[in-house]
Amino acid sequence: MAISLQKGDKAPNFSGFDQNGNPVHLSDYKGKKLVLFFYPQDDTPGCTANACNLRDGWAELNALNVALLGVSPDDANAHQAFIKKYNLNFPLLADTDKQILTAYGAWGEKNMYGKIVTGVLRSTFIIDEEGIIQHVIKKVDTKAATAQLLKYL
Repeated sequence: MAISLQKGDKAPNFSGFDQNGNPVHLSDYKGKKLVLFFYPQDDTPGCTANACNLRDGWAELNALNVALLGVSPDDANAHQAFIKKYNLNFPLLADTDKQILTAYGAWGEKNMYGKIVTGVLRSTFIIDEEGIIQHVIKKVDTKAATAQLLKYL
């Protein structure tokens, strides 16, 4: 299943748990813009570049009243280690059952080194204060993720 959500669609409701086991829901962000980014795996080169770029751009995003939330199929322990190692300043959801990934179309077939595999489709969703998708970034520039986001915020 490829990403089919687009600008103007209602963001799928979600419930999950962050790296500390705290419940997180889409409704927690009502009244604030939310950047929801999906990435394959903690502490891998592309995912680390993406997360660290967002960490470094956090002040600019926060100044625009934007919340940031990462989602991957890794568990809470992996997220805690990733956050600690790279001093990340935003929560990561442990979507081990892939319910959130699936709801957003961020889980599906992709071509990796010439092979078709099933996995996380790296993508970013900008969700407005009312829960409506404002923009979908399907080709994330991991080394310039913040600049890419700022074009649409």
